[in-house]
Amino acid sequence: MNLDELRTIMRQCGVEDGVDLDGDILDLEWLELGYDSLAVLEITTAVQHAARTPLPEEEVALLTTPRLLLERLGSLTPAAV
Repeated sequence: MNLDELRTIMRQCGVEDGVDLDGDILDLEWLELGYDSLAVLEITTAVQHAARTPLPEEEVALLTTPRLLLERLGSLTPAAV
């Protein structure tokens, strides 16, 4: 999973007016990007499915920025297909 793929998923989950996902978003918190906890859950679920990499539920709340999510995905082994 890379940043462009994450941006695509974020757009599919909705984007608040005035939020530029093409800018430097890696270190912005989800709330700053216009995503509430339900939207973040939708994003992380879609990312896990696309990356074929499960994330433990207790960790999802700790992944407060796109960078943290992408870094965490990079540290896990993809699930068997």
